[in-house]
Amino acid sequence: MEVYLNMTLNKINRGQRFKIKNINEKSSREQAIRLGLFEGAYAECIYKLPYGPIIVKAGMQEIAIGRNLAKNIIISV
Repeated sequence: MEVYLNMTLNKINRGQRFKIKNINEKSSREQAIRLGLFEGAYAECIYKLPYGPIIVKAGMQEIAIGRNLAKNIIISV
């Protein structure tokens, strides 16, 4: 498994598992927490719509994350 430093969620590929390292901007952090995503959480990219949201699976739920929010979420793969 390769580890990318300072990779943002919008650059993830389908099928990759990741850990959320940091969420930039207070408003983005609050929005992510409302979706159940927080620093230290593990998830998997299950689908990436072209020019649309990124669908991730965290625990037993699937969450659609908009590209603007995904650009503010720092992950490690």
